[in-house]
Amino acid sequence: MRMPIWPLTATLAVQTLATMALYSLPTVAPAVARDLNVNGALVGGFVATAYGVGIISALLSPALIRRYGGVRATQVVLLAALGMLVVAGTAQGVTALAISAVVLGLAYGAAAPASTHLLAPKTPATVFNTIMSLRQIGVPLGGVLAALILPPLVGLLGWRGALLAETVPVLALIVLMEIPRKAWDTDLDPKRYRLAQTLMRPFALLADKRIRRLSGSTFIFSGLQLCFVSFMTVQLTTVVQMDLVTAGRILALYQIAGSVSRPIWGWIADRFLTPSQTLVVHGVGMAAAAALTGQFGSAWPGWGVVAVAVLAGCSAGGYTGVAYAEYAHLGGARRTEATGLGTALMFAGGMLMPTAFATTIAASGNYGLAYGSMAVLALMGGGLLATGGGLRRG
Repeated sequence: MRMPIWPLTATLAVQTLATMALYSLPTVAPAVARDLNVNGALVGGFVATAYGVGIISALLSPALIRRYGGVRATQVVLLAALGMLVVAGTAQGVTALAISAVVLGLAYGAAAPASTHLLAPKTPATVFNTIMSLRQIGVPLGGVLAALILPPLVGLLGWRGALLAETVPVLALIVLMEIPRKAWDTDLDPKRYRLAQTLMRPFALLADKRIRRLSGSTFIFSGLQLCFVSFMTVQLTTVVQMDLVTAGRILALYQIAGSVSRPIWGWIADRFLTPSQTLVVHGVGMAAAAALTGQFGSAWPGWGVVAVAVLAGCSAGGYTGVAYAEYAHLGGARRTEATGLGTALMFAGGMLMPTAFATTIAASGNYGLAYGSMAVLALMGGGLLATGGGLRRG
């Protein structure tokens, strides 16, 4: 089998533009807050809202992908991103911004299942983890592009113009995805499923102990990933006494470490370790990074903070490609449903655990207990996989 260069390129582009749309509004939040005269924290709830609705779209997507095809599903994801940008770009109040988050979430959860559906049949087993990890680069890449491109556009066009300008590449990719649709969407299933049946079908896969263990681990890992992203700059500026620019650069290093390490972890899972072993290593790395982050203080040297941020990025920010590949492998013929289940549970972890983290900080008055708890959970996540019988190749 040949390497799936074009399907990989297409699905990577879809994930990148969809994630760029997801992070666009938070990126321009200061300008939005000033213009609409609202608290910027309200804009910060955009991602959580999109993730919450995305849980539903992740669970619904497998049946829709089987009926209409993976390419058509990616076009729907892009159409939702287009709708979000238009609604947000013409918004006159916070209500419209909330609606735009819902519009994006209605399809955002389908991105990973659709990509898996397209890539899995075309990818040699010997490089499957690597290919899936390469596709997952689209998530941090979308965030980086939003951070680099949108602020200058805000200065030229205003925040509304910046969001509307982003619709051009999204619309172009919707049209381009029509070119391979007939060739790639060849395994359509005309069956119709009732809504409740469609939502619950992925959960039937939890009868498999291996998928249960993987799901528990990825729920924890995704939550810890969002905790690092959400609280790192605040902790560095208030506890370590860094200026905002330096703290922002360290957060960028975290993101870069996650991006660079993803295909490396995929290669390791293909060549040297099993996917479960690789994810166990991630769990140990997350636990170490969380425990060290909880001890940050004004006496910490800059190089020490940077080293921990890179460790956190390589572990908490680098696991998703291998996790999605393992969901697809364990799902077998139902790999699209397995990926939808994994996406829903990762989104749920990303929503719930940062809230618990913030509550712990508020109750204890420091980050040590919160990060210590996260370290224990990370070890538990790794332990689930270490005891799951997936540590040997066979």
